Amino acid sequence: MQELSLGFIGLGLIGGSIARSLRKSMPSVRITAYNRSKESLVLAMQDGTVDHACDKVDASFSDCDVIFLCMPVTENIAMLPVLKGIIKPGCIITDVGSVKTGIYEEAERLGMEECFIGGHPMAGSERTGYASASDLLLENAYYIITPSEKTPSEKAAFMKELVKKTGAIPVVLDPRKHDRATASISHLPHVIAYSLVNFVKEADGDEGIMRALAAGGFKDITRIASSSPAMWESICLENREPLLSVIDKYRETIDTAYSAIERGDGEFLREFFSSAKDYRDDMPTAGKGAGIAPVYEVYLDIADESGAIANVAVILAMNNISIRNIAIVHNREFEDGVLRVEFYEAGSVLKASDILEKFGYTVHRRD
Repeated sequence: MQELSLGFIGLGLIGGSIARSLRKSMPSVRITAYNRSKESLVLAMQDGTVDHACDKVDASFSDCDVIFLCMPVTENIAMLPVLKGIIKPGCIITDVGSVKTGIYEEAERLGMEECFIGGHPMAGSERTGYASASDLLLENAYYIITPSEKTPSEKAAFMKELVKKTGAIPVVLDPRKHDRATASISHLPHVIAYSLVNFVKEADGDEGIMRALAAGGFKDITRIASSSPAMWESICLENREPLLSVIDKYRETIDTAYSAIERGDGEFLREFFSSAKDYRDDMPTAGKGAGIAPVYEVYLDIADESGAIANVAVILAMNNISIRNIAIVHNREFEDGVLRVEFYEAGSVLKASDILEKFGYTVHRRD
């Protein structure tokens, strides 16, 4: 791929991670960036990711071959008319938003369909900002590309190759099919997670017993409630109709479970849970999920004695395995071990499990 000039409008977690990964895979690429927070631009200049930082979106972006819109969905849409009078012929504008219909409608209104190719990297984190960006965030993540009928085939092919340079796996989808799919697998889960946390917050007493006891399963299924509220406000409103449709269907599912519990129908509940378990267990594990980075972790039993945790840390360190986090589990919801060890990458899980088992530890992995 020839030497490129790239533009980034928005340099937070996702924009910063794409920029870092492309800088790593294509060292000669020239990157121009704008971000509301000057701190992010300073950091990106200091670490060598960005060549030119801008105070505003202006002619500084006129030489860019590709411009990434990496702000909230509504702000990405508002940026299209600004860019229309700036970009050079042949420039590709892409976004990283979780909703596609609205921005395609604006591109069509402006006559920019041939230069706009929507994108959606299905990776993320509960953390935000450029300081949390990583050149590995998109590695093996699905990165959806949504060319329209008017997108030149050579531009769509170019974007697929550029996505591969980030370490992600490109997947091509129709924009409206994308929005229907993400309403179910990404947007609805975030609404549920936020709602569940607020429900427990309201139900908890002054002593905060529920918050103190919350662990394991509750934290797993509500982890995404730590994502950016501003971003999810924008996503929910932009994808309103598909999201409302799946919320209605989800209400029906909850009502079905409610009725079964109310009438004491154990056979129905067992089948209800088994069907979900089978579908969940059959999901692929190689790609990263949407809206939050995957967790690479193991659980193991340790003796309640001085130095037990230190021994595990030493064993892993001696084998060059970096630990991201280590914690005691106070609630064995899955009858797993009481020590939870989190790693930076999937390969470390297998390597650590093998080594710890050789030292006599019982190791449990959650797939």
